[in-house]
Order: sequence, then structure tokens, then C-alpha cells
Amino acid sequence: MTDRATTEHATADQATTDVAMMRRALALAANGPEADANPRVGAVIVGPDGTVVGEGWHRGAGTSHAEADALTHAGDRAAGATAYVTLEPCNHTGRTQPCADALYAAGVRRVVHAQTDPNPAAAGGARWLRDRGVAVESGLLADEAEALNRTWTHRQVTGRPWVTWKLATTLDGRSAAADGTSRWITGEPARADVHLQRSRCGAVLVGTGTALTDDPQLTARRPDGSLYDHQPVRVVMGERDLPPAARVLDDAALTWHLRTRDPKEVLAALAGAEIHHVWLEGGPTVAAAFMAAGLVDEVVAYVAPVLLGRGRQTVADLGITTMDHALRLSPTDITSLGDDARITALVTSSAQESH
Repeated sequence: MTDRATTEHATADQATTDVAMMRRALALAANGPEADANPRVGAVIVGPDGTVVGEGWHRGAGTSHAEADALTHAGDRAAGATAYVTLEPCNHTGRTQPCADALYAAGVRRVVHAQTDPNPAAAGGARWLRDRGVAVESGLLADEAEALNRTWTHRQVTGRPWVTWKLATTLDGRSAAADGTSRWITGEPARADVHLQRSRCGAVLVGTGTALTDDPQLTARRPDGSLYDHQPVRVVMGERDLPPAARVLDDAALTWHLRTRDPKEVLAALAGAEIHHVWLEGGPTVAAAFMAAGLVDEVVAYVAPVLLGRGRQTVADLGITTMDHALRLSPTDITSLGDDARITALVTSSAQESH
């Protein structure tokens, strides 16, 4: 080969290696807890000879960051290595030392990271490393990294948690029969999926109306009845008192009663507690309040092949009087769960603006 051809071949090989190592880092990051206050991050350390010498991921607030975890496994073999990290190495001292400093001290000479850190308190690690002579490349598979931490990124950028409105409905849009009964609209597979989705969120939210009428426990339970390891904070919004014997007040999980009807106040309180994903299970009134305020980011609808004709509507009045003003969502997934269907759809900014 000519020198130019040799260089191009080596560059192509390096690009292929970079993508493969970042995908491995993303797979490691996915091991982290979704509802934790911190993002899910993975790291791979590759020695000068191309051998993987260390891997790691973040296991939750208070534990080692992914870079530190990988460096621990790499030891002295990190000298002269390349580090692949799914999020820009942090540049602040919290419960652990800055990851940028740890990489530099270990002798890492090249850092490839995917997503740029949107947290202003932690960002700047890439520049800090560059200033000290470390080669830093940013943005490799950034979209995939951001998708992995979609709700955490949303809170960093907007200042409020990502809100998923979950609803269970009949084909004719009813959430309860005329006599008020609502158990069970959907079958067991759909109900099991709801509990799994709850376990991945930081908070599950209802209004006092739902808490008083349905007396839900709002825990995340496996099909055998046992509790998932992570339990979301149970949040009840509204001014009415709850009876001491209410199931939502038992000791199975933490419960907050926020005495306000303002969705913005509720989300501000949850954001202050570093909660970045809220699973909204409120009734028609609470759902309408969040939708009208433009505070629902995603809808997860469990639709059962059932007709009632009469009964409680899934959502209260949204002020829409004509089809031209209908709030049209963007479906991202449709999954069959037994006899039911789960439809996941994004509430886009254009839809909110048109409404």
C-alpha cells in the first residue's frame, strides 16, 4: 500500500474499533438503575495494544462512577490507554473525585465520549482534559447515549421531570364503568407490565380523588406479588386529607402528600428531589390538568378490547371543540400484551402548540 492508503486503512480500522468499544460501553451503562438520581454511564479502557484492560458502570448515587470503576479494574494498564465513556467525564467533586482528574492521573492519553454532559455543575471535563494534553473526541453515538438517559437529560435541560401519563382504557375511551368499577379493564399481562414500568420510575403520581376512590397501594410488584427492589416515591397531589388507613400510606414505600392542585408546583418539588421520571396514574381530572399545562411528555395507553358505552372518561375536558384542534401524538411503539395493546406515543411540542 501507499503511505496514504495505509493511513486511510488505519483510520478506518480505528473508527470501527471506536464504534465497537462505545457500543460495549453503552451496554455496560444499561446495567445501571434507571430511576437513580444520577445518569447511567458505562466505560471501557483499552490499552495501547488494543486489549480491553478495564470495564465499569455506575451503580447509583454514592457508588463509583463508571470511569473510576473501569480504572480500578485496569490498574497500571491504564497508562497510555484510550477510555470510551458514554457521558462526558465529570469535572466536579461530589461524593467522588472528578472523573476527568482520575483519567488524567491514571495516564489515559485519549478519551472518546458520547453525550456531552448537560449538567452545568459537572460539565467541562472534556475541556479540562484537552488543556492537559489528552486527546478528546466528543459525540460518538451521542444519540444512543442520550436515549439511554432520556429522562435524566430532560430534567437537566428543562428543570423538570419527564412525565409519562399511563392510562388504561376500553375501546370506547372509558376508564371505569357507570357504577364506578374499574377492576379490571386490562388483563394480567398488561397489569404486570404497568408494575414493571413503575419500577423504572422515580415517582408514581395520583390525585387525592384516585387515592380516596380506588385506595391504591401504588407499589411496583412482580406477578408473584413480591416487591421490585426499587420502589418509586408514591406522590398524592391535592388538598383533601387521606385516611390513616389508606393503602398508599403503608410502609411498603415512601409516600409524599403534596397539598397543591398545581402540576407545576408538584414537578418543581420532585425535580428538587432529583427525580427525573414521573409515572402519572391520576384520574381524568389530574390527567387533564397536566395535559392542559403542557406537562405530559409521553403517553402509555393500555387499550383493552372492551366496550362499556357509558362510564367515566379517560381524561376530562381539554378544551378541544373541533378536530382541527385535536391533540395528535407521535406513536413510538405498539405492543400486544395478551388480549390488550400498549400504545406508547410522544407528546410533541408542535402538538402542544397547535392545541
